[in-house]
Amino acid sequence: MNEITITIDGKEVRTQEGEFILNAARSNGIFVPAICYLTRCSPTLACRICLVEADGKQVYACNAKAKQGMNITTTTPTIETEKRAIMEVYDVNHPLECGVCDQSGECELQNYTLEVGVDKQTYSIADTHKPAQDWGLIHYDPALCIMCERCITVCKDMIGDAALSTVARGGENIEAAFKESMPKDAYAMWNKLNKSLIAPNAGDTLDCTNCGECTAVCPVGALVSSDYQYTSNAWEHQQIPATCAHCSAGCQISYDIKHTDIANSEAKIYRVKNEWNYVSLCGAGRYGYDFENKNVTKDPEAFDAALRAFKNADTIAFTSTITNEEAMILQRLKEKFGYKLINDEARVFKNFLSNYSTITGESLYHGSLKEVHEADFVVSIGTALKTDNPNARFAMNNALSMNKGAGLYFHPINDPVIADMSKNVTQMNHAPLMEEAALYLILDLFGDKSALPATMTDYLATFHSTKTVTVEETVDEKVTETVVKKGLNEETGVEEEVSEQVTKIVKKKVSKEIEVDENALLELLNAPKGFKETLTKYLAKKSTFALMVGPDLYTHPNAANCARLVGLIEKYTAFSVTMIPNLANTLGVALICDLDETAGAFTIGYNTAGNFTLSALGGGDLDMPALNQQEGTLVSIDKRVNPTNAALPYSGYELNDIASALGMSTSLAVDYTSQLPLSAGFKAVEFDTLPNYYTNAGEEVRGYLLESQHCSVSGDESVQPFSQENTLSGEVVYLANPVLQFSPFTAASHQLQEEGGLYGSTTFMSTHGLSEGDRVRVKTTHGERVLPILHDLKIAGDIPYLPTFDSKINSSALFGDYRFVSVSIQKV
Repeated sequence: MNEITITIDGKEVRTQEGEFILNAARSNGIFVPAICYLTRCSPTLACRICLVEADGKQVYACNAKAKQGMNITTTTPTIETEKRAIMEVYDVNHPLECGVCDQSGECELQNYTLEVGVDKQTYSIADTHKPAQDWGLIHYDPALCIMCERCITVCKDMIGDAALSTVARGGENIEAAFKESMPKDAYAMWNKLNKSLIAPNAGDTLDCTNCGECTAVCPVGALVSSDYQYTSNAWEHQQIPATCAHCSAGCQISYDIKHTDIANSEAKIYRVKNEWNYVSLCGAGRYGYDFENKNVTKDPEAFDAALRAFKNADTIAFTSTITNEEAMILQRLKEKFGYKLINDEARVFKNFLSNYSTITGESLYHGSLKEVHEADFVVSIGTALKTDNPNARFAMNNALSMNKGAGLYFHPINDPVIADMSKNVTQMNHAPLMEEAALYLILDLFGDKSALPATMTDYLATFHSTKTVTVEETVDEKVTETVVKKGLNEETGVEEEVSEQVTKIVKKKVSKEIEVDENALLELLNAPKGFKETLTKYLAKKSTFALMVGPDLYTHPNAANCARLVGLIEKYTAFSVTMIPNLANTLGVALICDLDETAGAFTIGYNTAGNFTLSALGGGDLDMPALNQQEGTLVSIDKRVNPTNAALPYSGYELNDIASALGMSTSLAVDYTSQLPLSAGFKAVEFDTLPNYYTNAGEEVRGYLLESQHCSVSGDESVQPFSQENTLSGEVVYLANPVLQFSPFTAASHQLQEEGGLYGSTTFMSTHGLSEGDRVRVKTTHGERVLPILHDLKIAGDIPYLPTFDSKINSSALFGDYRFVSVSIQKV
């Protein structure tokens, strides 16, 4: 888009051609009220309070687009009359319970009523009874609802669940006289408000992935967290800016804290908030906040035992739910004492990046979730997008919804949530180990054949064959017929039969043989019938391409080859590639730590099993702080080094205390922030200088972006041939988590506590004659478990999965490196 100049209230401002006037105004610090509009979503015109005058014509700022030289006035007497009438209508029958309402103090209805100066009520109508509804994690009070429709919009355009819609309210009709006496926009808005309510599409229950984004965007107290309701007041909270500790999206959050109660002054997290105009949260980020290690004090004997263990150990095993600073401490300990560092999920990701770099010459992938949001054609390969990284799924859905986009989703497990995002997304539910074939297909369909290495184009050609098929087509054919007519003989005056030749065109079906191109990769990937035609339709007028790849590729037996293929896609196609790291700081750990493949004889386990265990989850040999109890930095999927802060107190020992006792004298863990390796793209920046906010224009001002490092390339761009015999035998099981879970930390949160089991779809349970709660023996070549069956309504097909969030199951021990494994499942 081109940058243009427009004038708003006499001020010249720069914006993009085609940008909504509302966004242009906000980006330049000019206030225009709007209740229904959400940045990154489609305008609904539900509130109509964003009225402005553009070139002398009254328009809605949320829906009118900026043009070069446009002159905009945000307020006129007519506009002010409309705004006041609209706010009066919003206040009609709105319950006067501000003193106890959960939104009081940050309520947009309160704010705009005061802003517009409503000091009396002109309109009235009989109210109707609207009972409150409990939707599990969410509470809906329709009496407080102002029908702005933000919840519907964000659920559809951003999240992709489309779980809400408007239904008839059944109220009285507005008196006809009001139509003539009140401003037309206020009347139209009141008419809608009086007739409608919000309701789940599934009836009385909310059928969604429970992200809670509807509660975040609600301008009033109609939609709130059931757990938060009537527990606190907004103005009592201290807001602690932080970064979500669960997945690699690195979402900016605010921990809202205050004292626990009048008898306990210790801080407690009451809720998590997000800058919903610029970043959306999943349910784990919103509800899984109180995973702190509680009631910990310093135990000198346990600390001395830890020091002895470190002196005896030759290995430190850990997860990626740690800060960059902690990762740096571990790396320094390795350098000083020669410890092996074991973190398998970070190690395979590090190796994948390294192999990718041999093709691209860059240490980091080029893409980001922002680029996915802005794309109009999105492909996902090797990731259970819904649960591996919900914000990656939100980005794909947003691209499909807002950019008239289309997409392809390659994964063995059929996902109804992905299918429901858009009619313009096709799922390829291929067999496990076929991810490599999917990468070859992307190169085949989208690669620049004139630039690709000749060995690659020759190899891709081997998947193609010509097939002769018989097709029917309809053709026009001339047919001559003899028609007998009766007519008068002019000479004799006698009526006679006369023959006449008539030619006409008839439609005729004929068969003919044609040669068509057969692509074996499509068959291998279980492409649906008519895929080529569907793809042609998808690609019409598409110009911006994004590819997301995930952990199924990093753990693939041919991961090195997959990584090189991803590098070739980045280099020789129009796709911008984004890699999805497994956990909150997998990318940071991969860049900072030199990781080993095998452990030694004595292992220190940090948030994982070991001969001596450091644990932020409790129950270990020495307690450690959780990520909501410490400050530091995390690296997100967008390659951004984001700061996070301690929301809750912690009085025990930290990893830095152990390091200091072992001779690495640094007073605070965040002293390592400026020492993170420059060679990996980090910057020598002090922790306390790192920002963590968004501007009104939506610019992310958080931490800093990693600098991709140039890597040497040999020029060898060869890849291994794909083996079509590479399959898993019999039934398979997947290693993944259900919606709302990522690790033992999410499961420790009081709203998300659950025990894991074997999760199966309706089809799987029916095929095996199972009901929820039945127990089954799950056996692989690596071990076996007896587990309960759990019904997951958000997957389809025959492949079940085992979770990683429940450490008691230790599901990972049943798998090799790859996320799929052959399994036998027997009811017990």
